[in-house]
Amino acid sequence: MKYKAVLFDLDGTLLNTLQDIADSVNKGLRSLGFPPHRVEDYKLLVGEGREVLALRALPESNRDDATVEKLLVRINEEYSVHWMDNTLPYDGIPALLDVLTVNHIETAVLSNKADDLTKMQISRLLSKGHFAVVVGARPSMPKKPDPAAALEIANGLGIAPSDFLYLGDSGVDMKTAKRAGMYPVGALWGFRSEDELRADGAAALIKYPSELLSFL
Repeated sequence: MKYKAVLFDLDGTLLNTLQDIADSVNKGLRSLGFPPHRVEDYKLLVGEGREVLALRALPESNRDDATVEKLLVRINEEYSVHWMDNTLPYDGIPALLDVLTVNHIETAVLSNKADDLTKMQISRLLSKGHFAVVVGARPSMPKKPDPAAALEIANGLGIAPSDFLYLGDSGVDMKTAKRAGMYPVGALWGFRSEDELRADGAAALIKYPSELLSFL
């Protein structure tokens, strides 16, 4: 089947945001007297929104609501200033988006990152992508892997979910795609492992962004 649209995850799929996320959380942890984590550790901490990230980053004995909220405040302060220090599109992503645009393939972005930050990062770093819709986490909509936001995007574009490729780098993304009735493709250049992607339903795995074109 040749698909008509692509729904992209953001972190670990379009943009390599890991260093800036790690730096912001680690500064927050240190300010509260907690130990930091290695940058590589954040590959397993991110993916389900900032609240879950803060909870996972704290020691298990300090995950009460008040401490999580304090860390969230520190993370927000740091990340709002430093989110562009190291973050860049992955190699091959701008070229892929150019080809999709030229060939009139609809594209959209769905992230568990806050909606305002998701839109800002796309506008600053991938402004030539010509995404039809860019959506982040909103209070009115459950986060991935709930499929509601993905289905909202498909409905808004007037394209059947079954005509979408969903490209993401985590099990959360694969679950979201399956629950939305989209074709789940795992990005092996991202944050999570091939084993996780396969276990959570990836129908295909690609090593380079350009490989996505074979499905379109």
